[in-house]
Amino acid sequence: MYAPMMPASDAAAAPLAAPSPLPSLAGLDREKLALALAAIGVGEREVKMRVNQLWHWIYLRGATDFAEMTNVSKHLRATLAEHYSLARPEIVVEQVSQDGTRKWLLRLPAETPGERPHEVEAVYIPERDRGTLCVSSQVGCTLNCSFCHTGTQRLVRNLTAAEIVAQVLVARDRLGDYPGRERAVGPGLPTEGERLVTNIVFMGMGEPLYAYESVAEAIEILSDGDGLGLGKRRITVSTSGVVPEIERLGREVGPMLAISLHAVRDELRDVLVPINKKYPLAELLEACRTYPAASNAKRITFEYVMLKGVNDSPADAKALVRLLKGVPAKINLIPFNPWPGTKYECSDWETIEKFSDIVFQAGYASPVRTPRGRDILAACGQLKSETEKLSARERLALRAMAAAAE
Repeated sequence: MYAPMMPASDAAAAPLAAPSPLPSLAGLDREKLALALAAIGVGEREVKMRVNQLWHWIYLRGATDFAEMTNVSKHLRATLAEHYSLARPEIVVEQVSQDGTRKWLLRLPAETPGERPHEVEAVYIPERDRGTLCVSSQVGCTLNCSFCHTGTQRLVRNLTAAEIVAQVLVARDRLGDYPGRERAVGPGLPTEGERLVTNIVFMGMGEPLYAYESVAEAIEILSDGDGLGLGKRRITVSTSGVVPEIERLGREVGPMLAISLHAVRDELRDVLVPINKKYPLAELLEACRTYPAASNAKRITFEYVMLKGVNDSPADAKALVRLLKGVPAKINLIPFNPWPGTKYECSDWETIEKFSDIVFQAGYASPVRTPRGRDILAACGQLKSETEKLSARERLALRAMAAAAE
């Protein structure tokens, strides 16, 4: 059922690291790095320079050990290693799809003593000219969207900004996506450009705007030009419709915006996306029309999962066009990805094409998203489903496979 965690031919991938008992600096912003340095005795006059050095090594060079930081004094490197680490979340399971999609089940360190460690998933979707990393913002989800398997899991907590950024570091580690590193090889990986992770989408587990502070802080770290350098036009935040936070996101942060729409009538969206009962379509669309970061060059993406006999009629397509009037928009049509126990089916391909044609003829881009990673349950709406059911014995077996592949 599962692909090996990493093909043996993928020589560029970093080894799976054991968790560290020391707090990690990987994923922290400049202010928190400064506090960490001050806590080990680095003087006030020296802190700014040392923060810049750490920033360069952690985010631009992908350092996983303080010993790599050759322009930092040996004494400070030793002091840092005594008190901190550069550890990433533990990779519990790593799967590679036949189409090149990669999924990581990541175990987060416990926030408090005695707390059970929690797990989230991140998915890397490669294309010829880009690589998109789908990151999670919460452990679990509270929205209970009826077509989404991820939403069947209870919400545990929001992720911290560092835990969000760490998902990007894990992906880049495994792909060899740093200057001077040997890049990963395998099916479907980008063949153009210098980077393998070029885009970030907040479309994993959780509702990003319910974890607003962490998401906003993470985006500032990800987009910093002296580090990871992912421009905000390459970072997309997807929301199911937390209306009060949409304007704030555009004004304070300014990433690309995606709306998990899926229905054009309130009575249907109340069922598919229950948050609609709190923030109905009229309020949601008004927030989109006034989103500060939107323009014809930065269009809002509306995600629309195609459910057979539910929301896929020509009348629905025409209503969608009317609904989006005045919004700089494009529509992503998503063939439904089935999961065990669901009551929904994917629309027929002919129906999807007819729907797309109606939207396109009205002047909106309406690409049909190619399902990716279905064989490892990494497609839209499938995150942390089957992996959640793995027994301890099955996880140990998968980790043994990974060790043999290294």
